[in-house]
Amino acid sequence: MSYISQVLENIKAKENQAEFLQAVEEVLSSLGPVVEEKEELYKKYAILERLTEPDRQIIFRVAWTDDLGNTQVNKGYRVQFNNALGPYKGGLRFHPTVNLSVMKFLAFEQTFKNSLTSLPMGGAKGGSDFDPRGKSDGEIMRFCQSFMTELYRHIGAQTDVPAGDLGVGAKEIGYLFGAYKRIIGAYENGVITGKGLSYGGSLIRPEATGFGAVYFLREIMKGQGEEIKGKTFILSGYGNVTWGSCLKINELGGKVVTLSGHDGFIYDEEGVKGEKVEFLEEMRAKRLGIKAYADKYGVPFYPNQKPWGKIKGDVVMPCATQNEIDIEDAKAIVQMGIKYVVEVANMPTKNDALKYLVEKGVILAPSKAANAGGVAVSGLEMSQNSLKLAWTKEEVDEKLSNIMVNIHNQILAVCQKYNLGYDLVRGANIAGFEKVAEAMIAEGVY
Repeated sequence: MSYISQVLENIKAKENQAEFLQAVEEVLSSLGPVVEEKEELYKKYAILERLTEPDRQIIFRVAWTDDLGNTQVNKGYRVQFNNALGPYKGGLRFHPTVNLSVMKFLAFEQTFKNSLTSLPMGGAKGGSDFDPRGKSDGEIMRFCQSFMTELYRHIGAQTDVPAGDLGVGAKEIGYLFGAYKRIIGAYENGVITGKGLSYGGSLIRPEATGFGAVYFLREIMKGQGEEIKGKTFILSGYGNVTWGSCLKINELGGKVVTLSGHDGFIYDEEGVKGEKVEFLEEMRAKRLGIKAYADKYGVPFYPNQKPWGKIKGDVVMPCATQNEIDIEDAKAIVQMGIKYVVEVANMPTKNDALKYLVEKGVILAPSKAANAGGVAVSGLEMSQNSLKLAWTKEEVDEKLSNIMVNIHNQILAVCQKYNLGYDLVRGANIAGFEKVAEAMIAEGVY
């Protein structure tokens, strides 16, 4: 049995966390070329075993008071997975689906994503099963303050730097930072990213994940002799990631025709542009379903459905959440003749669907590369905080574009080195892995 197979079998025997196992299997199964080349070295330092076991998993109670004066209790999490390359770095997610398996898979993926940015950041993730939807501002504030009374012990500018994620936007980040500042009695704005511009945030941070994904796709298309201009895009979600993607796609001459929410999806033949993109911000602020877009602009609404394989286009960009593309969706995407799938959400494609798409010749940009723009600008925010500087929008945007070009170049180099063809999935996994493994060996066993 190979080293990779042995490690996978051992993990499956002791873990029953579906999302985490899915992420580990997807990464490890693609590392064959590099592991075979250095198998004895990696075995000696137990690289794969250490890389698939978090440094620590923190679970805590979050008790808070609702507007009726009743006490509510949620679970809080912070999984600090690997800090071989720098302080732990990764978002906080507030959503009912949050559990330890989801936190572990996100932190594991974050380790490789952060490695690809070439910025000094390790991998972590955290959050709670608290649902901000339907909650008042006061309830969200009290929850965030309670959450931070435990989290503050485990974070710091040189230790672990959280950010926003699903359900954690500018409002929640503000409340979390305010609570942290009060607890420690100091203004350490480098401890959290995604902050407002008035207190140490970075320009284009809300748009960064979407912008970065489009920049990454632009590099892919250059190699295919194509461009974004004139292409039709099938997107899911309507949060920050989708919003940022829409802005940049429109700027570069593409057209977005679908959006989705928990209640279904809409099809806008004329394109999601202009004031329609701005309306997405209002929808998020008011926590409306996607049907609100259909009602406002008189476009078709498809309740309780996903857009995959139902609408013709050139590029599919899942921007919502994990596992939103299954094998049947993948078959429909191939049947529609879609050439590009760009994973903008974290692990939005199930493993069998991902394998099918790649085998059928679809160019698939994996999330750990395509959606690295968000954490890249978070890293740039950390740099600005450390330097006590504020870069212009143009400066940040240029740095982000350069980072995404560099990620694509790293993957290309790996594909050429190991004769992978143009397999962005395996290339991204190996490129991210090699740097982390090298640092772990250099730093010794602990």
